[in-house]
Amino acid sequence: MALQCGIVGLPNIGKSTLFNCLSNAKAQSANFPFCTIEPNVGVITVPDERLNKLAELVNPQRIVPTTVEIVDIAGLVKGASKGEGLGNKFLANIRETDAILHVLRCFDDPNVVHVDGSVDPIRDKEIIDAELQLKDLETVESRIQKVQKQAQTGGDKQAKQIYEVLVKYKEALEQGLSARTVTFDNKDEEKIARELFLLTAKPVLYVCNVDEASAATGNQYVERVREVAQKEGAEVLVIAAKIESEIAEFETYEERQMFLAEIGLEESGVARLIKSAYALLKLKTYFTAGAPEVRAWTFRDGWKAPQCAGVIHTDFEKGFIRAEVIKYEDYLTYGSEAAVKEAGKMGVEGKDYIVQDGDIMHFRFNV
Repeated sequence: MALQCGIVGLPNIGKSTLFNCLSNAKAQSANFPFCTIEPNVGVITVPDERLNKLAELVNPQRIVPTTVEIVDIAGLVKGASKGEGLGNKFLANIRETDAILHVLRCFDDPNVVHVDGSVDPIRDKEIIDAELQLKDLETVESRIQKVQKQAQTGGDKQAKQIYEVLVKYKEALEQGLSARTVTFDNKDEEKIARELFLLTAKPVLYVCNVDEASAATGNQYVERVREVAQKEGAEVLVIAAKIESEIAEFETYEERQMFLAEIGLEESGVARLIKSAYALLKLKTYFTAGAPEVRAWTFRDGWKAPQCAGVIHTDFEKGFIRAEVIKYEDYLTYGSEAAVKEAGKMGVEGKDYIVQDGDIMHFRFNV
């Protein structure tokens, strides 16, 4: 399931440093590989302690974690919506992603010049928001021209629904609001909205890049971002990209943990960012566990058992018969699949079972 989060931000705010930290994530954990699809795309393992605990019980030949793709998108400048700088490429790259990690500079450093001359994360956020909103408004107005006549005079019900969705978006965008702030009355409208692929409809996580002193507690810049994000219903993550670069240099897990403890952190910012990106995409994990391998599989929140079976192979979904399900906590409590069965804790579920995060699954199928 190749879903992507795009890292966006103005130039010189630590965006590429952060991406490079992610690329060095393999140095922070034995199960933390990174590979490059293109120069600016990384496939990064999602850290999940549950996978390691299952492996300790099963002792498999191999452990296979799940992954998420992170894309480093070129720094944006004012006028991107009109093609300024790398504007067209920037906007095209964002359109291809499923969610946005919006990096904001929340540190003072006279040696790192800000493109606009001063540190102001809210202004920086609004610059990017405005460019994306202008591009979305252009898209919406173009679509309105195509369907308006048909919607108002042709008696086409679907065209009328599309037109109503577009008008809602147009009104919000003209007020300087992002498309993600617009709500709809029914599933038909929601489907139409999704198919428009608007830039500002994508879920966003604000990543506040701070200095070392603010890594554990944040600072006044972060508080301002949190106030704005709360109004949008968005999450905020505090990370010190410079510190993450230093953490990547340590050779052992113990050294890294000692360093993190010294600055008041339990987990690296990179690990927290990857987990947050996974959650932002509304992804969850189920496991398969056996002697050959213990493996994590990605699925979308709300998927039923046959859909999740299809993640392994399409034949599993086509010929789905039933799913044998063990809850993660039960597996830990009893220590093995056999012991879980003996205790009567294994569930047998049909096609309507909604898979839960952490379920250990075994699919029965016939093709």
